Amino acid sequence: MNLTGSLLIAMPGLQDPRFDAAVILICAHSADGAMGLIVNKPVTDLTFAKLLEQLGIPHQPQGRGISVHFGGPVERGRGFVLHSPDYKTKDGTMDIAGRFGMTATQDILRALGRGEGPSTALLALGYAGWGPGQLEEEIARNDWLTSDAPDTLVFSTEDAGKWATALRHIGVEPFALSATPGRA
Repeated sequence: MNLTGSLLIAMPGLQDPRFDAAVILICAHSADGAMGLIVNKPVTDLTFAKLLEQLGIPHQPQGRGISVHFGGPVERGRGFVLHSPDYKTKDGTMDIAGRFGMTATQDILRALGRGEGPSTALLALGYAGWGPGQLEEEIARNDWLTSDAPDTLVFSTEDAGKWATALRHIGVEPFALSATPGRA
């Protein structure tokens, strides 16, 4: 199983409150584990312009403003820009299934501050990580549903509705889900 470039959609019974109604884009998945970014939990106390100011990066009048999200509980002080595949740096951009890019260098922040860079992007602070076999166990335990990852959903500014939209994308009505797993 390789879920790189797919979405994880949290089930209602997931016990970790940090992942309540989370939608996660899986950026890397292998036998060594998995890494993903939560794409539907915006940070309310930090704007992109304020972050650039804190880092001493100019935000010019034509500069872009992108949303800042809680990307996950691991390394919360580290930022990752998830973006469309139209932007790449030589050594700093990771390709995600040919459909997304992830850049964690300040080059992309400078480009966005100048009004350049990728056509669509969001900034995630921290990430979600799983050790070898851990994600597969959580999926088998019914903690997560999986889906392809429409870029329109990933980069939508309607963060509050992404969980329900992701469920409907795979044909599941949110009200039909139970917090108690079962087996047929």
